[in-house]
Amino acid sequence: MPKIVKITDHLSKDLICLDLKSSSKDEVLKELSSLIGESESITDEAQTYKALNEREKLGSTGIGKNVAIPHAKTDSAERLTIAFGVSRKGIDFESLDGENVNIFFVFASPLRDSQIYLKVLARISRLIRNEEFRNRLLSVKTPEEIIECIDREENI
Repeated sequence: MPKIVKITDHLSKDLICLDLKSSSKDEVLKELSSLIGESESITDEAQTYKALNEREKLGSTGIGKNVAIPHAKTDSAERLTIAFGVSRKGIDFESLDGENVNIFFVFASPLRDSQIYLKVLARISRLIRNEEFRNRLLSVKTPEEIIECIDREENI
């Protein structure tokens, strides 16, 4: 039986920011690149930013319901790495529904690792459909609570 890919297996509390400072799409991509660059599995923050930016040029990863999932495959990722951020004021991210984005799941994956990348993207997309879950993500106060919240939702 294939192993279930869990978001929390690739996310740590030091890659969570509950108060992003950015006010534009480009700024938040830089801030998220810096955040995910804190991981020892990301070797080049600038290359990660470039890969995220190139992916956004193909179409916004602002999927609606105040959520964006910026993601990229890049040589700068030694393994799948996920970071999480919240913008209290919301950012115009050119989302599909035209709404500002408050919740950001950002991830980088090695070029060779397509299966896990797609599974994580699908898993995040499925979880954030739940409005109660999105509201809980916005209401928690600590990175540890974010991990607990995601873990609880993944285990339902």
